[in-house]
Amino acid sequence: MRAFLDSLYRLSGALAAIGMIATLVLVGAGVFSRPLGIYLPGTDDYAGYAMAACGFLALAYTFKHGEHIRVSLVLDRAGPRLRAALEWFSLATATAVAAMLAFYALRLVWQSHEFEEISQGVDATPLWIPQLSMAIGTVVLLIALIDDLVMTTLGRAPARLATHSGEAARME
Repeated sequence: MRAFLDSLYRLSGALAAIGMIATLVLVGAGVFSRPLGIYLPGTDDYAGYAMAACGFLALAYTFKHGEHIRVSLVLDRAGPRLRAALEWFSLATATAVAAMLAFYALRLVWQSHEFEEISQGVDATPLWIPQLSMAIGTVVLLIALIDDLVMTTLGRAPARLATHSGEAARME
């Protein structure tokens, strides 16, 4: 199960990287084509979709790398038992918030599909397609938070993704 979850988080991070590259390519194409008098319709809209996909799909990957911003002012001053309780409470709260975010993101995708909503730009893209990356990203973040909450509840340290073999050896 651990290998599957870690692969899911890495896949989400890889898709976010693809979204970042797509944003770069689309913005670059728009910038370099304009002086040549070439109009590429929809590049601004698609760059925005790719940027949103990048942000949402990266959530779980960055969380599992410990890269989300944490305010640890209180945690650093707490004793081990209080710290463990505060960590668990923080994870439980974050899981509840992520569950609501994932629910509403999925509902938004479903409603956009049901009502056949399309973008207002020249591309006229069905909105459920770019919204899908938001829903997937929030669901994977929810899975990552549940993963950490379960590990913490069992008294184990949450699993973090290793970026290279040396770090993986230190984490075990």
